[in-house]
Amino acid sequence: MSLLARLTPHLPYVRRYARALTGDQTSGDHYVRVALEALAAGERSLDAAMPPRVALYHVFHAIWCSTGAQLEDRTESTSTADDASQRLMRIAPRSRQAFLLTALEGFTPTEAAQILGCDFDAVERLISEAQTEIDAELATDVLIIEDEPVIAADIEALVKELGHNVTDIAATRTEAAEAVARHTPGLVLADIQLADGSSGIDAVKDILARLDVPVIFITAFPERLLTGERPEPTFLITKPFQPETVKAAIGQALFFHPRNQKKAAA
Repeated sequence: MSLLARLTPHLPYVRRYARALTGDQTSGDHYVRVALEALAAGERSLDAAMPPRVALYHVFHAIWCSTGAQLEDRTESTSTADDASQRLMRIAPRSRQAFLLTALEGFTPTEAAQILGCDFDAVERLISEAQTEIDAELATDVLIIEDEPVIAADIEALVKELGHNVTDIAATRTEAAEAVARHTPGLVLADIQLADGSSGIDAVKDILARLDVPVIFITAFPERLLTGERPEPTFLITKPFQPETVKAAIGQALFFHPRNQKKAAA
């Protein structure tokens, strides 16, 4: 199989990543093009020990890191960039890389370590640093829809640890609707099976009919959402959950969700 044939399926994704990393499509495409030209000329080669996609991103990073520091000092205005792009560019470059590779591109920390040429612990530290910056900037009001008091308390503690404010904990669909009427949330964390037999899925549908807000489902019944019969949620965490998984999902949900909704006054 030719080099082009091996890499073609991955090119749209490395372009997406390059745009997010540099904050600009033109700059991102330039670095992707330079990486491909280096491969074609034999100046760089794909590491045969890595899967093709991982190897491609590894080559891209070698090219970007050799000259990409220039991009951190760009003087042109970024006022027309979207909110996520502007937030990304405020994160330290190395942390930004680790965060994007795992949160946007879906690489595991181990794969990200291969791409960045560092060890697993370093990647975990970089992701944590990016997460801390994101959480500090995107602190918001959170509605928890959960009927188990102990689990609700655990989630509330995680949310507060990240610097967010829990406005309500609802145990039923009706309580969730009442909570939203009292205070507009910036994030919803929802279980599926609620106290009175009502559905967290229906509660979330009610909310999304009124608000543009990110939602994370935390449930012991993920199969009820992964049916293929309706759009499946971007953020779905299975109980019992790991605290770090919930924290990462909160950061990603807030970071990548369009900030079209203004907070209502408390």
